[in-house]
Amino acid sequence: MLTPLPLLALALASASLVEAKSSFITHAHKVAVKHSAGLARDLRVAFGGVLVAQPTTSSSSNENVYCVSSSGIGVSVPSSNQTGSTHSSSPTGTATGSAAPSSTGVASSSWKAVQNYTGQTFFNGWDFFTTADPTNGNVQYVDQGTAQSAGLIEINSQGNAVMRVETTPQVQTNRQSVRITTQATFTGGLVIMDAVHMPTGCATWPAFWTNGPNWPAGGEIDIIEGVNNYTNNQATIHTNPGCSLPSTSSATLNMSGTLVASTDCSASDTGNQGCGVRSNLSNSFGSGFNANGGGVYAMLWDNTGIKIYFFPRGSIPSDIPAGAPQPQKWPAPMANFPSTDCNPYQFFYTHSTIFDTTLCGDWAGAVWSSTGVPGQSVSCAQETGFSTCSAFVQASGASFSEAYWEVSSVHVYQNTS
Repeated sequence: MLTPLPLLALALASASLVEAKSSFITHAHKVAVKHSAGLARDLRVAFGGVLVAQPTTSSSSNENVYCVSSSGIGVSVPSSNQTGSTHSSSPTGTATGSAAPSSTGVASSSWKAVQNYTGQTFFNGWDFFTTADPTNGNVQYVDQGTAQSAGLIEINSQGNAVMRVETTPQVQTNRQSVRITTQATFTGGLVIMDAVHMPTGCATWPAFWTNGPNWPAGGEIDIIEGVNNYTNNQATIHTNPGCSLPSTSSATLNMSGTLVASTDCSASDTGNQGCGVRSNLSNSFGSGFNANGGGVYAMLWDNTGIKIYFFPRGSIPSDIPAGAPQPQKWPAPMANFPSTDCNPYQFFYTHSTIFDTTLCGDWAGAVWSSTGVPGQSVSCAQETGFSTCSAFVQASGASFSEAYWEVSSVHVYQNTS
């Protein structure tokens, strides 16, 4: 607080004080969004498989603190006992966690971190999903306490978050696994995830994705997804009817990946497949990703649409580790779902971020005896000697030693320009 100055000193200093004041900008904060929780129905995309998700819901209502940027996109900080969000007609978001420290010595960025999951506090702000797997996998998702006591989660000596599948030699039914969902939600923004390892191997079906309420009304964005021994990532969106891609051409869509499904992204119109794009990089998923020390995935959601980027370890733009992302300078995305025929704020809103690893289920189980996808030159049935995926899961705990996520960080940014 300023102390009173003599009149003479005030007169001499007045001009400089006025000049100094003009350099400050005040930020306004708004209050009052209600926050209610609900688990949305979810979907994983399968070749030839129809996936049915069973909804589970819970609700609560408390007051949030809401901050709006000049772009109209913002974040709100829910009360400590609060999860979920209600849909807003305009771009908004909810967030927990602390903001990243400002970077020095790097180019400025209009993207500012509003959620950070990293280091010893990585698991703060996530809910552990514990109901039956909606994709019919041979897993039992467990709560945080059970996961910790069973050694399924930890922060390792490198400061990375690890999420494993149970490796008990034999089980009678399902294996324990982990699925976590952010308590924070967002509408529009930039999600950046750095991982050094992801689950791989026959029967595995890992995914890193975001999901809105009332599936598919709030939309689903699969950032990382694949099954069994696949080595090339598939990014997919699932929506209500009315969202489509304007072309099948990668060049026209300005993306490096290849469309593997319909240009119609509607779940109901495509048998739940949506619009899937496969990476052309064999180190974008599974064993290839792990052998290269992983990399960074980014999902950009703005007025131009939704884009998925992949940067292998060794090819990560310097602005990302600096905490000052500049996506306008990045190369073409792996997958691009432009706003041309799909309004990104009509078909997508109020998303949570999710990690999970299921086993078998509607995709990995359905292609157990199949080949032809990059990485799967031999079927899992032939490789393992088991005619069914579920029998393999129950009898082969040691085979899941590589079925784990090792994640350095997840950051969610909002554009302040």
